[in-house]
Amino acid sequence: MDNPVQPRAAAPGPRRRDRHGRGMRGPVAPPQVPLSASRAEVFADLVQDSVERLERRWPQLADIDFLVLEVPRLKRSGESWSDEAVPLGGTIPAREGHPARVVVYRRPVEIRTKGRDERAALVHEVVVEQVAELLGLTPETVDPRYGED
Repeated sequence: MDNPVQPRAAAPGPRRRDRHGRGMRGPVAPPQVPLSASRAEVFADLVQDSVERLERRWPQLADIDFLVLEVPRLKRSGESWSDEAVPLGGTIPAREGHPARVVVYRRPVEIRTKGRDERAALVHEVVVEQVAELLGLTPETVDPRYGED
């Protein structure tokens, strides 16, 4: 017996809802709402805010790259973590063709803080300390409000 009803062609994209009308309908919040920013994006914004705050006083910071990495890397592949504290940031001096870099490690900073304000303060302290190390200055010289709560 011939089947007069032709099967429906599959939709070209992924199926988002099941046959009962249930399932994901769309994003929880539109992209312009801060709710949709990931933790990594929010953390990078905190670092950028701190850098912009320091660049007003130190214009030469425009020549330094500021990076955010998840966790610090081990120096050698066979090396394991020791009992030392995990670093919150680091510096990489300038080399031929590469500018100096300041690195802030996201996960160690997040673990040591409870809220956004505390995280922003710690990020700024780490950035100030690393810039001071790179420039050969004290953190108080880089930011006179360093260490004040």
